[in-house]
Amino acid sequence: MKNLYRPIESVIEDIKQETPNINTYRFRPKEPVTFAAGQFVELTVPGVGEAPFTPSSNPNVTDTMEITIMEVGSVTEALAKMKVGDTVGIRGPYGHGYNLTDFEGKEILIIGGGVGLAPLRSLILALFDDIDRYKKISIRYGARTPEDIVYKDLLPEWEKMKNTEVQQTIDEPHPDWRGTVGVVTVLLDDLPLVTTVDVDVPFHAETAIACVCGPPIMLKFVNVGLLQKGFKPENIYHSMERNMSCGLGKCGHCMLGEYYICKDGPVLTAAQIEKFGDPF
Repeated sequence: MKNLYRPIESVIEDIKQETPNINTYRFRPKEPVTFAAGQFVELTVPGVGEAPFTPSSNPNVTDTMEITIMEVGSVTEALAKMKVGDTVGIRGPYGHGYNLTDFEGKEILIIGGGVGLAPLRSLILALFDDIDRYKKISIRYGARTPEDIVYKDLLPEWEKMKNTEVQQTIDEPHPDWRGTVGVVTVLLDDLPLVTTVDVDVPFHAETAIACVCGPPIMLKFVNVGLLQKGFKPENIYHSMERNMSCGLGKCGHCMLGEYYICKDGPVLTAAQIEKFGDPF
């Protein structure tokens, strides 16, 4: 029987700097770690502690795992000082991810803010592996400045994929930026205001799937925007990665009403969380 508390020794195989304070680490566990897009793991830095992170790599690849991590606390600060060849621990996976069977034949809208695109990258790669199963994939991403954009080299490659579009925005004007300016909700402006299947619009809101990850304030306003556009609450998936600690629903830090985010999430639909008032 698998010991859910035991970290698997994992070697840092590569470190790629995405922004001044965000790196993508590639780990090679001594045992394969299987996960579904949207699930998370606990990463241990020996002598410092552990913290929860959602893998950003393709879930169909099990011999290595990539995690994109922002330097914001003691564990991530210690990790930022580590080098290729150093060892960490990975335990998990935990929680529930996306049920991709429910996405088949539908238009999929993926909305990320800042480092929130990292957990969605795993979903994107999983979708790309079976791209013919999905009607359309639209990736809409917002960052504070051009310097804060993650996956700068991957975004243009994603746009070349079949039936895929990528839109980007930054929060405020910048001399090096020629694209859309404004918070990520401006990228929802071209969605239909009225649900219908009879007009040529980017998305048919009554049947489309939306997957969202980013800061809580972004989740709140994107959720409102999607509901106003006609998306059904049961088709809006939020990656609610907040206050998770043990990963097993034992410590209670991540409770949201009746849910333990680490156990029942971290992917929860708007229909699941709307009964708790303002869960963001």
